[in-house]
Amino acid sequence: MKLIKALPIASLLLTAPAWAATQADANGDGVLTLEEVQAVFPELETSSFVAMDQNADGVLDGDEVAAAQKAGLLPESDG
Repeated sequence: MKLIKALPIASLLLTAPAWAATQADANGDGVLTLEEVQAVFPELETSSFVAMDQNADGVLDGDEVAAAQKAGLLPESDG
């Protein structure tokens, strides 16, 4: 019975970074540009965005957002 109660909580924890990313994803393409992130977090510098963009493709995907939040480089969105 405890496992059944824990599953909804676990799923919320796993989707929290994705939820935060969707709040900033203005065009709904599933990734975040520097401009989208700065619209939510205007204090974020370009150099910080580049550091979070692990594969250097110019956007942050869900894994990069989660890693940045875990590392304290990107605050979690409060909506």
